[in-house]
Formats: sequence, structure tokens, C-alpha cells
Amino acid sequence: MVVQAPDGAPAGGPLDLTRRSLGRALAIVGERWTLLVLRESFAGVRRFEAFQRNLGIARNILADRLHKLVAAGVLERRRYQDRPARYEYCLTERGLDLYPALLALLSWSERHLAPAAGDPPATLTHERCGQAVEPHLVCGACGGELRAREVRPGGCGEPGGNRPHERAAYVRPGLPPPQSRSA
Repeated sequence: MVVQAPDGAPAGGPLDLTRRSLGRALAIVGERWTLLVLRESFAGVRRFEAFQRNLGIARNILADRLHKLVAAGVLERRRYQDRPARYEYCLTERGLDLYPALLALLSWSERHLAPAAGDPPATLTHERCGQAVEPHLVCGACGGELRAREVRPGGCGEPGGNRPHERAAYVRPGLPPPQSRSA
């Protein structure tokens, strides 16, 4: 029996996306309905009926996505009623850690995709200062904004890692190869 990776490639093969961090994350959250369930969770929705009403999603698909998010530790299923048994779905710490990724997708969509007719722009307000949110990724060491051409994958043994011969092999389409620090 051949085990299939979530993308359909044989597990462990060269196309198995689960062997890399982004592929493992996409195996959990990389599907439209899953991202929309997470969006609703961050907006405070916890109950099955509210997810279904807000998203217009079929019950079987919603049940499947909720089950997968619970199994992955992104949501926690909590009983809120005994007769009949009813549950709510709450974000875990692991789930809360996905917030920057959803903000980045929202920001990208607002910047690059035309809104549907009559849709107001999505706006978020930072409660602490009361200002509109414009998300930016910053370096934890220097505080500088992280830009695609200024960040490279790293780590020993990974493409683009600390070995010069591997850095040269890692070239992102449309982007120049990473600059050598010694130049």
C-alpha cells in the first residue's frame, strides 16, 4: 500500500509537501473552508450552527473541517450543553498562533484583489491604540520589516541554508539569487 501525502504525492517522495514546514502547515489549514472556519473563529464564532449560518457551508463539510482542526490541536471541542449534547469549538494556543498568517492573507487580498461589488474594505482596529491595522512582519532581532528579497531559508542541510553550495542552488522564480555576505 502506498501512503499518499495530502497533495496526492506518495509520502516520502520528492513531491511530498509534508516533508517541509510549509507543506505540513498546508496539510492542516491549506483548504478554503478551513481558512474560513478559522476566520470565523477569530471573529468569536464557537458554535456549529453559527459557523454553518455565517459560511453557508454544508454540515458534512463543516463537521469534517472542525474534526481536522480539533485533531491537529488548532481548535478544542468543549461541551456547553448536556441534553442534547452540544459542543463549541475554541481556538487553542496553537490556533491563536495562526492569527498572523490570516492577517497576512487578508492584507494581501485587500492590496491585490478587487473586492466584490458593494463589499466594503476589510478594516481592523488595534484595541490598544485605536488605529487601523496594517500588518507587517518584522525581524525579532533588529526590528526591520521582513521583505521577500531580504530573507532566505536557512539552517544546516536545507536548500538555501548555511552551506554556500546549497544557497546557490536555491533560487526563487523571478527573484535574484541570495547575495553572499562576504561580497
